[in-house]
Amino acid sequence: MPDKKPDTTDDLVTALLRSSRVLVAVAARSLAEVEDVVTVTQFRTLVVLSGRGGTTLRALAESLDVNASTAQRMVERLVAGGLVSRRTGDTDRRQVALELTDEGRQVVERVTERRRKEIARIVRRMPAETRAAFVAAVDAFGDAAEEPRVGAVEEILWGWATGSATAGNV
Repeated sequence: MPDKKPDTTDDLVTALLRSSRVLVAVAARSLAEVEDVVTVTQFRTLVVLSGRGGTTLRALAESLDVNASTAQRMVERLVAGGLVSRRTGDTDRRQVALELTDEGRQVVERVTERRRKEIARIVRRMPAETRAAFVAAVDAFGDAAEEPRVGAVEEILWGWATGSATAGNV
């Protein structure tokens, strides 16, 4: 029986699923220190607000892919916890702007920095000769998913590129 050519799509999907398990575990551990402050879903909300620099309830709900009432309940809890501020528009009082408070921003930065450190520890254990190919593959995957490149997001949000982080990244 001739050797069957490996199904690279299936192999890639399997490898990405394995990688996602690693990243989910890193994410869960990074949230452990703030689990009494926010849930995973609430943290995702904080990250979206961090990335947008503020937004409306409708836009937040769309970004989270939830209905407006679900987003409203989430925002209520985050406002009550002092992590999000809410203010009405100057010209249209029905328009409500949502933004992270300093405390909310600190939660995002603290959790993200912890993730960055743990991921860096894992990357340092990878063979150096495979890192460039891994970066290219992950970038291609992110591009296919239409996800902005991390360096671009960091530069926009915090004015620094990947490498020497002082603030944490999304």
